[in-house]
Amino acid sequence: MTHPENTDAAEVLKAAQDNLWLHFTRHSSYQNAEIPTIVRGEGAYIYDIHGKRYLDGLAGLFVVQAGHGRSELAEAAAKQAQELAFFPLWSYAHPKAAELAQRLAAETPGELNRVFFTTGGGEAVESAWKLAKQYFKITGKPLKHKVISRQIAYHGTPQGALSITGIPAFKQMFEPLVPGSVRVPNTNHYRADEITGVPGMTPEQYGYWAAERVARAIEMEGPDTVAAVFVEPVQNAGGCFPPPPGYFQRLREICDEYDVLLVSDEVICAFGRLGTMFGGQKFDYVPDIITCAKGLTSGYSPIGAMIAHERLFEPFKNGEEMFAHGYTFGGHPVSAAVALANLDIFEREDLLGHVTRNEPVFRSTLERLTDLPIVGDVRGSGYFWGIELVKDKTTKETFSAEESERLLRGFLSKALYDAGLYCRADDRGDPVIQLAPPLIAGPKEFDEIESILRGVLKEAWARL
Repeated sequence: MTHPENTDAAEVLKAAQDNLWLHFTRHSSYQNAEIPTIVRGEGAYIYDIHGKRYLDGLAGLFVVQAGHGRSELAEAAAKQAQELAFFPLWSYAHPKAAELAQRLAAETPGELNRVFFTTGGGEAVESAWKLAKQYFKITGKPLKHKVISRQIAYHGTPQGALSITGIPAFKQMFEPLVPGSVRVPNTNHYRADEITGVPGMTPEQYGYWAAERVARAIEMEGPDTVAAVFVEPVQNAGGCFPPPPGYFQRLREICDEYDVLLVSDEVICAFGRLGTMFGGQKFDYVPDIITCAKGLTSGYSPIGAMIAHERLFEPFKNGEEMFAHGYTFGGHPVSAAVALANLDIFEREDLLGHVTRNEPVFRSTLERLTDLPIVGDVRGSGYFWGIELVKDKTTKETFSAEESERLLRGFLSKALYDAGLYCRADDRGDPVIQLAPPLIAGPKEFDEIESILRGVLKEAWARL
């Protein structure tokens, strides 16, 4: 078998340099450097165009749950493409989309039975906001249109999803965005003292406090105007904030009290990332809508979905009502076939059980790094962890913008990659390193992650 790294590397690298516009990328970084180019993957590892191997510590982008190089997923795609490569879901169905919808509905909590397919996560979020608006318009509460979401939370790049996103730097170039989006504090307990202004809150107290901020926001905006609250089970941006105990239970009560839809944005957290099929199952809450994407096919083909409670579909069952919304490639036959094959792997290999059994091992392996002066906090859930870096452990003092720039962009990202670990060094909130390996990974990979991080973080501290 010939590997792609044997093709003319120089040609590929030149094409990437001259014609490819990379996403979320400062192209100036590559003016005098080649663009890192990944050519193949196997299990928990990826290989670059020069044949060098890296541990995929981010599952691509929180995506490759079943690992790289799964021939059965490629075969499922090829078989479906020969049979029916494309047909839209506009007034017609096709078997794989119907079967996948039924299978997802069987896995979801509560009565989330209606599956609206998209091609990705941002579109699923967009679909959920549009549904919330139309649902309230046609059920006699036409003023309900606003959305509440959390600070530093990322919900996608379409104009609506970006409006819900709580990262000012990602938004300012595209403003004005969709009006009606309101921000509340997130669940970062490590920073609870400065967020609340009340020192020493327990996780439970902080969870209650943070949920109550949602209630206050609904009251301040006017309950008649608020349609939905969008929250991730574990917030990604800012570095893996798990919910404090009781947070989601209180949030569910608040949404019920004010007739506001609870949308669980599980684009990252669904499909085993936390050890459960859906994120809400990990923290024992039932939302009104789930948005999901990434891990549904383990990335072997693009697909996303908005999964809605049966009562949100009710008004569309009769009369002339229509949800005037859709995507050409939503529920694509090939992607749906791949998703079904991927869910077969989940069952056959008990990936959920594997993550649940290994979560304590992953946690304790990463917690060994807390002996380093630069490591302030290790937090997360399942196979989804963040390590917050600090200048002073005792005071939790963080880095200045200039130091953060030098540390993350100037050193850490590249140093970790050069050391053989692909992961994310992120400064959308405080500086963090994020880890989310494929769900097939285990203690051997955890040890490798810890050892690479230890070496690079020691060097980062020395440079400060």
